[in-house]
Amino acid sequence: MKILFVSSEGLPYSKTGGLADVVEALPKALHGMGHEVAILLPRYHGNKITSTLVSSVTVALGDRLRFPAICEGPSVEGVRYFFVDDPAFFDRAQLYGDKTGDYPDNAERFAEFSRAAIEFMKRVWLPDVVHCHDWQSALVPVLLRTQHAADPVVRSLPVVFTIHNLGYQGVFPQEAMRKIGLPDNLFTMDALEFYGKVNFLKGGLIYADYLTTVSRRYAKEIQTPEFGSGLEGVIRNRAERLVGILNGVDYGVWSPEADKLIAQNYSAHNLDGKKACKKDLLAAFKLPEENLERPLIGIVSRFADQKGFDLIAEIAGDLMKENLAIVALGTGQPEYEKLFKAVAEKYSARVGVKIGYDNTLAHKIEAGADMFLMPSRYEPCGLNQIYSLRYGTVPVVRATGGLDDTIQNFGSKTQQGTGFKFEEYDGEALLACVRAALKAYRDPKAWHAVQANGMAKDFSWKTSAAAYVTLYEAAKRARIPRVAGSSK
Repeated sequence: MKILFVSSEGLPYSKTGGLADVVEALPKALHGMGHEVAILLPRYHGNKITSTLVSSVTVALGDRLRFPAICEGPSVEGVRYFFVDDPAFFDRAQLYGDKTGDYPDNAERFAEFSRAAIEFMKRVWLPDVVHCHDWQSALVPVLLRTQHAADPVVRSLPVVFTIHNLGYQGVFPQEAMRKIGLPDNLFTMDALEFYGKVNFLKGGLIYADYLTTVSRRYAKEIQTPEFGSGLEGVIRNRAERLVGILNGVDYGVWSPEADKLIAQNYSAHNLDGKKACKKDLLAAFKLPEENLERPLIGIVSRFADQKGFDLIAEIAGDLMKENLAIVALGTGQPEYEKLFKAVAEKYSARVGVKIGYDNTLAHKIEAGADMFLMPSRYEPCGLNQIYSLRYGTVPVVRATGGLDDTIQNFGSKTQQGTGFKFEEYDGEALLACVRAALKAYRDPKAWHAVQANGMAKDFSWKTSAAAYVTLYEAAKRARIPRVAGSSK
């Protein structure tokens, strides 16, 4: 099967979050199963290409024409990478916005990307199925089923659309319809209209053949007002075509046995190297070695309300009364960056913070920390808690979305479970959960048990990739026109 991924980001070329990890790892797994896979991305600043395949494709955005190129980059483990190249739109310092907020022309940028994706399919690489990701590519199924509905080349292409985070929807003023060249008859409740605005993600939900989310629990959660972000009704209407498939991880990149970015490799059979990694991590954050004897909590995250940082702010004082150390890597809302800087300044011997993203340091945190904290308000899947299990870094999480699907609460009597989790979105509940983890840490037998339980788990892409192949086949069948009088 020929499978095309259309995404706004993907490693090794671009990343802001877990979407990029999935778009790197899932295609590799599919290729390993014998499928032909290509990925189409915008060409951002610094992306290297090997050739320009089409010097110019004509894309209409309202009353304007744009002429992006189609380029190819180096293949990675058998997966081909292609790019939509328009420097004025994509050769910028960041992918989606800067410190002042989202780029004001994001509607036009990703409408062009979606239109160019269809031209790419027609002129360069025609797939058997298209797999789109998040709002930035949500116009692909919209365009295929409306403005390209009569095009014999692409009209029957099946589309699977994955929601990585329903909190980001691509909502724009009504005048964006004119700017991106969509007709007024799509500005209705049954199409892209959303409380008087244009909602790209809603279009993907309505026009794709099948929908997926990145965990089973999140697929259920987004059908409720609490987690549906205003689209729960649309999603419930398509519930028969909605499937939760848990993200996998690439253990060739994220495992202590194979990791090339950590101080010393180790395994579940010999954890000696983890202490060397902890020492190296403390040095990376310029924290004294006396913290080797303290439980070390690691955080790698966007600093945002969604990630539970309001709860961390609520209990920061009480948390630091415990005999522990913290290292945090991330960037996000200014108030939480300020909070972590203040805590690091006040407790400079026990708290280290780096504002930004550093892939090497992220690996060092996974290997060197004793616990990994993810108290998310909601979490579609989450990858770091899965990485943490393999590294023997015990997750402390809230029971939501993929966190609940992947972490089993540890019981001291049974010695079963892989981490510690709490239900109520409440600072006291988080503090109690951290204290339960600290209590287990002080019991070497219990701590070794929870580490061993987690390291034995297998969340590789093999099972999830097979589930996607089943879904691709279902999407292909859904596009086959029925013969008149047939009951099939």
